[in-house]
Amino acid sequence: MPSCPKVESSNLYLGLSFSESTLHQFFDHVFSLHQHGKKGILSVAFLPKCQHAEIHGRFLKDFRPTDVITFPADEEEENAGEILVSVDQAIAESKERDLSFQEELSLYLIHGWLHLIGFDDREQEDRKIIRREEKRVMDSIGELQAWPDFLLARTPDQ
Repeated sequence: MPSCPKVESSNLYLGLSFSESTLHQFFDHVFSLHQHGKKGILSVAFLPKCQHAEIHGRFLKDFRPTDVITFPADEEEENAGEILVSVDQAIAESKERDLSFQEELSLYLIHGWLHLIGFDDREQEDRKIIRREEKRVMDSIGELQAWPDFLLARTPDQ
């Protein structure tokens, strides 16, 4: 397999914990399915809703909460891109879907990576394609039980 991006994470969410090794194993599997020549550093940030919404508003002029924000690669700096996920959104959405919190947050990482390698979801047909691909990757991760070990501790405001 060609050289894959190196994953660097920033956990800015009070109460979220995980081991870097399980996050790296997860992305190794995702990259084996969808690498597309990206190399360099892939930055992943786990954010509370307020910070995520502020970034969404500042860069995309939309202050509504969202699940994932991506910033494309800067090939000159050997940057594979950035994925910013809203942990609060994953908590809320996992209660509404038939997914665990761990799976929901992993889905956001997969969705972000698919955006960085060229998948889009603005048009209905594109949404069908990216959803199908998300399911394929999620099923593959599930078969291997290669989920990151995301743990959510209760904080006083929860």
